[in-house]
Amino acid sequence: MDITREHPEYKTTKAMLQKYSDLYSGGEALKARSHEYLERRQKEPLDVYMERLARVFYENYIGSIVDWYAATLFKREPVLAFDGVSKRGKEFFAAFTDDCDFGGTPLAAMLRRQFVSALVHGRSYLLVDFPRAAVKPLTRAEEDALGLSRAYLSGYTAQDLINWSRDDRGKFEWVVLRQVNAHRREFESNEERTEIRWLYFDRERYRVYRSTEINGKRTEPELADEGEHGFHTEKIVPLFELEISEGLWLVNKSALLQLVHFNKSNALAYALSMGLFAMPVVYTDKPWKDIIGESYYLNLGPGDRFGWTEPEGKVFQIAADNLTRLQEEIYRVCYLIHQAMGSNSNGYGQSGLSKQRDFGITQEVLRGYGDTIKDFTKRILRAIEKARQDELTIDVSGMDDFDIGDFSSDLADAERLLSLGIESPTLKVQVFKKLTGKYLCDVRQEVKDRISSEIDDSLLKTLS
Repeated sequence: MDITREHPEYKTTKAMLQKYSDLYSGGEALKARSHEYLERRQKEPLDVYMERLARVFYENYIGSIVDWYAATLFKREPVLAFDGVSKRGKEFFAAFTDDCDFGGTPLAAMLRRQFVSALVHGRSYLLVDFPRAAVKPLTRAEEDALGLSRAYLSGYTAQDLINWSRDDRGKFEWVVLRQVNAHRREFESNEERTEIRWLYFDRERYRVYRSTEINGKRTEPELADEGEHGFHTEKIVPLFELEISEGLWLVNKSALLQLVHFNKSNALAYALSMGLFAMPVVYTDKPWKDIIGESYYLNLGPGDRFGWTEPEGKVFQIAADNLTRLQEEIYRVCYLIHQAMGSNSNGYGQSGLSKQRDFGITQEVLRGYGDTIKDFTKRILRAIEKARQDELTIDVSGMDDFDIGDFSSDLADAERLLSLGIESPTLKVQVFKKLTGKYLCDVRQEVKDRISSEIDDSLLKTLS
């Protein structure tokens, strides 16, 4: 197969994905491509348009909204539960949650990064891989000693997945990921060199291709590595997809509004700037050939008049009001109605119940995101557990409370539940595990596992 070939769907969405990345990032990333987003007026002189491009600015509401959702959702990390007798497996997952990529990145931070990417592009991906072995180990102990059973994650965006195939159930049959490193210039040879890698994974094997681009000329891709990947016995492609539904794909819902706001705000700013440089006007019937400037003077006749052009400002007020409405609409389509109302200085007052109802909509959206993240995390962890054969039962909970002060209400609900007098030690253990998991969400997984084990031991003592 041609490893560089792009999927037809990828070709049609490539420009859109780049646009969404720019709208989220803003700053110099968007300014470098502002000519693609700042509309040129009909018959606008090129020098005027270039001047407007030089002055371009961007009020980035989309970036703030996406980051707010990510920060709020991950205010409390997902609660991971590993039940079973495999001490080796629990030790691995405790280390894995603290460093999931051999780079010191905690699992929660990796999930948050992929969640942001999914809100921007609609989907993101995590590749699960195992270290390569020069010699195949003979025993599991040897495999652990060499670190070959130490699974790790690599994050990818929708822009990195360039080709794929799915079966009738929508599962990947094979994928091709493309990695492009940053440009770097060799000063001695004056060469601009770029290295490109293509990673091919099917349900059993992987292949790595490399190519080098020097001063715009690319070499043919060459096979650099191949072999069986860590999930070949399970016959699955080790790329896991985090997909956001169309209704919750925030950047897709607000991108057009953000672009309209971008163009109108820049047009208004340019018009205001031009209005500050008032043009002199001379009313006279005689031929006018005088040069006007700060160091010059005017010689006016008896019937001549002099004045300055100045806009009345009505269209400016209309434009400013429209920008405010666009800003509110961006927040509204992103389910942040309470913030949209707060941004309008001329808005009407809301009752406490109305504000609570508006924020309730946002909380339901956050819970929907939380369910998606929990399902995504369970699929990854359970696949790793199955490949490692740790014989653990893995569950993921939490991500349903979005205010740290809510723990008091959780505690009150638990007290009321336990006060019902239900004779079930298992119920008490599960309630205690959930409470401790939420309250201690930011401690190391090893400590969480130890607390969970101690709670289980108390259950055994009760039953005995």
